[in-house]
Amino acid sequence: MKKHKYPWALVLSGGGAKGLAHIGVLKAIEEAGFPRPCLVVGTSMGAIIGGLYACGMPPKEMARFVVEEFNVTDYLESFVFKLHGPVGKVFQTGQILASLSTRPGLDTGHRVLELLEGLCGGKNFDETEIPFRCNALDLLSGREVVFSSGSVARAIRASMSFPVFFEPFVDNGMCLVDGGLLDNMPVAIARKAGFKRVLAVDVNRFTLQDLTDFKNGPQVIFRSVECVLNALEERKFPADLTLNVTDDTTPFSFFKQKEHIELGQRAVRENLRTLEHFFRPQFEHFVKPRVCGIEAVIGTDG
Repeated sequence: MKKHKYPWALVLSGGGAKGLAHIGVLKAIEEAGFPRPCLVVGTSMGAIIGGLYACGMPPKEMARFVVEEFNVTDYLESFVFKLHGPVGKVFQTGQILASLSTRPGLDTGHRVLELLEGLCGGKNFDETEIPFRCNALDLLSGREVVFSSGSVARAIRASMSFPVFFEPFVDNGMCLVDGGLLDNMPVAIARKAGFKRVLAVDVNRFTLQDLTDFKNGPQVIFRSVECVLNALEERKFPADLTLNVTDDTTPFSFFKQKEHIELGQRAVRENLRTLEHFFRPQFEHFVKPRVCGIEAVIGTDG
């Protein structure tokens, strides 16, 4: 890794569609004139955004692509994700049961991988503009896998393979699923790489919920994962500064791209003084990890 006057690492959490706020954070950090990170670490959606950024895709271009061109259903093979209304729900239930009885996931992820290969420019880890790492869980060994070589797109595809929705990514004798299941804020990867200055961006907020919040299987699955991760959170390596970027939407709210991105931008702008302190040379006097952020309501989506 290149030497930097004030070396720091950026860690991006998973969070489904809520992770699109990472784009806004990156965009606002650049606009504020802060130095680029010397390492980017991400998991799940954080791996997607972080990987594209490390490969050289400007945050402004990411925002334009997501808002103007990206439609998540265009890159999913199963029509279960494309049906709406009461009739659609009946077909969805039937297709889910049929698919999961014969396949390890609702979607193979082939189209998503093709998209990632194109956006990453087919780059390997040793070709990125900024060093990049992401994680995944190997179902065979039960261990975390940290990617640092090979295809960036394939590593991202492994890191975002949320069980049931995407088939596990089989690679080099491993059966890989979403890295967020083991560590949804992989600060430990940056620490082990030698970074003393770590900024984390968390797009998740754990709150109490009502029975009415669990209307379908996906909501139950995501809530179950949230509960497990929340219970394990205290055991994780803390970042020096954590920027919380949260809202009241679900991980499936891909139709609110613009709102998520703007939320990330506001989080940076409203915490500029804290971030300026983070980037000062005397940052080492920062004794305790700090948390700042923004909570907003950008509309519920059931």
